[in-house]
Amino acid sequence: MDLQKHAQQPDSAPDTAAGAAGLRASDADRDRIADLLREALAEGRLTADEHAERVEGVLAAKTVGELDVFVRDLPIAHQRRATHISAPSRPTTGAIPADPDDNVVAVFSAATRKGRWRTGRRIHAYAIFGSVEIDLSEAMFDHQQVMIKAFSVFGSVEIRVPENVSLRGTGGGVLGAFEVDTLDATDEEAPVVFVDGWAVLGSVEARPRRGKLVADILDRVQRTVDKSMRRHLGH
Repeated sequence: MDLQKHAQQPDSAPDTAAGAAGLRASDADRDRIADLLREALAEGRLTADEHAERVEGVLAAKTVGELDVFVRDLPIAHQRRATHISAPSRPTTGAIPADPDDNVVAVFSAATRKGRWRTGRRIHAYAIFGSVEIDLSEAMFDHQQVMIKAFSVFGSVEIRVPENVSLRGTGGGVLGAFEVDTLDATDEEAPVVFVDGWAVLGSVEARPRRGKLVADILDRVQRTVDKSMRRHLGH
């Protein structure tokens, strides 16, 4: 198909975007493009055959540049790039309560929060000669901003988030390691996870879990598409 032929010619991309276009695409990158194509189908910008053809190409794409070709002629892709705003480094005033919704404590032991659970707005994690694992990759976000205060003393706190949220860190370490991988979501309504605290002769680590996405965001997009499809079909 023509789109695939163009996608295999990275030299045709602008020089300023050549570096990013050549990056290997992740599952999250493919899902993002597939979401845009579903919305374009619901809006009537693509026929069912065009949508199916492009989705097939998205699944086969190897680089970010190849993926971009499939939405280059769709207004929604350019609108999202133009309106994207980087998440703030600190929570907005009044968004996070002073008291925690949940305490995760490990003293000479291990404690975990993972699976399908509601995060609340503020989580405190204490690892004292122990380990704490907080996995948000399948969590339900009832609020857009979530604060995790992590304190590690001769212990470890490990935090994992989905790829389609924003992640910010403002803590520090004293003879320890406090490491947070900054992450920016492409959806302006995506949750923002703030990690703060201290690592004293211990470690605090927050990173995205590759291949994991917030299901609530995807469900919302799918509901919007289904509603638009029913409207176009007259149901």
